[in-house]
Amino acid sequence: MDYATLKVIWWALIGTLLIGFALTDGFDMGTAIVLPFVGKTDDERRIVVNTVGATWEGNQVWLITAGGAMFASWPLVYAASFSGFYFAMLLVLFALFFRPVGFDYRSKRADPRWRSAWDWALFAGGFVPALVFGVAFGNLLQGAPFAFDNEMRATYHGSFFALLNPFALLTGFVSLSMLIAHGAAFVKMKTDGPIAARAALALRASSCVTLLTFALAGALIATSITGYRIDAAPPLDAVANPLLKSVERGTGLWLANYGRFPWMTSAPALAFAGGLVAFALARSRFEKTAFMATGLMIAGVILTAGFSMFPFIMPSSLDPKSSLTLWDSTSSRMTLQIMLVAVIVFLPIVLAYTAWVYRVMRGKVTHTALEQNRHSMY
Repeated sequence: MDYATLKVIWWALIGTLLIGFALTDGFDMGTAIVLPFVGKTDDERRIVVNTVGATWEGNQVWLITAGGAMFASWPLVYAASFSGFYFAMLLVLFALFFRPVGFDYRSKRADPRWRSAWDWALFAGGFVPALVFGVAFGNLLQGAPFAFDNEMRATYHGSFFALLNPFALLTGFVSLSMLIAHGAAFVKMKTDGPIAARAALALRASSCVTLLTFALAGALIATSITGYRIDAAPPLDAVANPLLKSVERGTGLWLANYGRFPWMTSAPALAFAGGLVAFALARSRFEKTAFMATGLMIAGVILTAGFSMFPFIMPSSLDPKSSLTLWDSTSSRMTLQIMLVAVIVFLPIVLAYTAWVYRVMRGKVTHTALEQNRHSMY
């Protein structure tokens, strides 16, 4: 297999891992965000917590896997992003700390104040990562203020608060609202009675917000956000060196791929279709269909960002030629080949085991189940 093809394959695999993380750990985060609102009593909140109690740890592994795969396949992207967005990533990490301790310690004491504090800690553990991940994509679409010198040493000239610009906050709300919708759909599917009814309201509101913010972000990308395009570059199978290309910047360039590859328009269409179906089925008995619709909406949103930026991964607003693309930021050909073999062998095993776990854990979490397992459930 030639080097250029391997680069494209790993671009697709990293995207798949990000979508897998958003689809699995996304409903965990969404469930945590709606927890204080769809559960009015302590028992109701325990039921909501236990909808994800059996699977949240396994779902979080997708994030670790995506980070590890990025380190192995895109070392320059890993180095530039993890150093440039250092404080943002620390914020996400500290927020995620609330999840294991929140799940494990929430029900250790019957004190209402104790349990309420952990409920809000779980809320923060879902809210902060969901927002920050979207903010990160917003900054990538605008370009990050970094550059490489002639010895390939990266310098970052931004700050944490500069990341919180209006467009990035808008994309943060796209991410936040779509994960809330995904979590609310999951809670509705896994519960019944008043909890499911409140989750349906949350699903309807959040899917509507997702559609509106996604459309607004798209309009801004078309009219005011600067995009990037490669003017000249070395051969696709050349040794990776981002400084050997020239890059053009201009408004609307992020939409150029949709003219070159019309099939890419299926991504935003999928996002809108999924959101509309989820909104329409929010109060219906087609709970699984609504949950799958929010999943399609998430996949469509992430694919839209990926297709718009292709082949860019991390554009540079400071020095456009330092922008990192899938052509010039990858590991060696041998590294990509070895990792691809590992993926072919182990990914089907992981997916099969995951499917088996969800099959075993299928069904609703009810008050009866909580009463029968008060000392073993979260």
